[in-house]
Amino acid sequence: MTVLVTGAAGFIGANFVYHLLDARPAERVVGLDKLTYAGNLDNLSAISEACRERFTFQKADITDAEAIAGLFAKHDFAAVVNFAAETHVDRSIHGPQVFLETNILGTHVLLEACKKAWFVDGKWLAGHRFLQVSTDEVYGSLGPAGLFSESTPLDPHSPYSASKASADLVVQAYHDTYGMPTAITRCSNNYGPYQFPEKLIPLMIRNALAHEKLPVYGDGKHVRDWLHVSDHCRAIDLVLERAAPGSVYNIGGMNEHENIAIVKLIIKKLNALTHDAGINERLIQHVEDRLGHDRRYAIDASKIGRELGWRPQIEFAEGIESTVAWYLENRDWTEKVVSGEYMEFYAKNYTL
Repeated sequence: MTVLVTGAAGFIGANFVYHLLDARPAERVVGLDKLTYAGNLDNLSAISEACRERFTFQKADITDAEAIAGLFAKHDFAAVVNFAAETHVDRSIHGPQVFLETNILGTHVLLEACKKAWFVDGKWLAGHRFLQVSTDEVYGSLGPAGLFSESTPLDPHSPYSASKASADLVVQAYHDTYGMPTAITRCSNNYGPYQFPEKLIPLMIRNALAHEKLPVYGDGKHVRDWLHVSDHCRAIDLVLERAAPGSVYNIGGMNEHENIAIVKLIIKKLNALTHDAGINERLIQHVEDRLGHDRRYAIDASKIGRELGWRPQIEFAEGIESTVAWYLENRDWTEKVVSGEYMEFYAKNYTL
């Protein structure tokens, strides 16, 4: 079959493209991305020659109904995995409109395209699936105890999380109203290769290597559950293949850590790998807390384990070490992103 992966040049989307091409050698993948600041075709440059003939890239905006319709007319998609989203909370606070447009209206455009292509003679085509990739931020904030389950009420606190919660509800409505075969996944904080450098872990690695300040919001005791991106990709693939229509699954790494502990761990790992005395905890700078900053997220991922047999395979100690090593080995990738060089090139040339 042919799978459409939106947001394919982003962090998780690109990692999922690699996973899909490797795990499903009989299938074709079409990657779609608008190539905004977070979309980088360098993220897909390591696709092997053996897999390249099964992969097609299309630059497009998911809010462009005409472009999406044209893509569906050209390809016989059996599945859509929607990673395409504006994702950074800080950016949503300062400019929420694009988050509402992309995350809600863009999702609706994709759902409509699927409905037109897959609902034939009053029946849904067998074996088709729309998978919405969401976030644990739709649940809001936890106290010091407890976990988010799939039945936790949605309680978003930022324009970003509100837009993702809204999109989830639209996807669920298409299942409940039209019978569309959908699934929704809500993951905890991802980390790993190709993550945009404004996110916590790559930002701290990059700044520490440059001996620049390591900004930490508030007291740094905000707690997040960390999930390696490769474990996330395996989970999404299982949901895509085996989940019942209308399902919702939480995907978590079962690795709760305070932000300040993550920053100190990165300093320790970088010191061990570089022996650079300039990388030390004196670089940490506590800054004014983010507006509406949720205190703690933690995922109950027992449902996906119980029903689909998924468990995270990468221990956090192993995952953070390999992630730090990847950014050390790929400093040119980071610097091209930070300088904006990658966007200047792809504004003119977006072929692989």
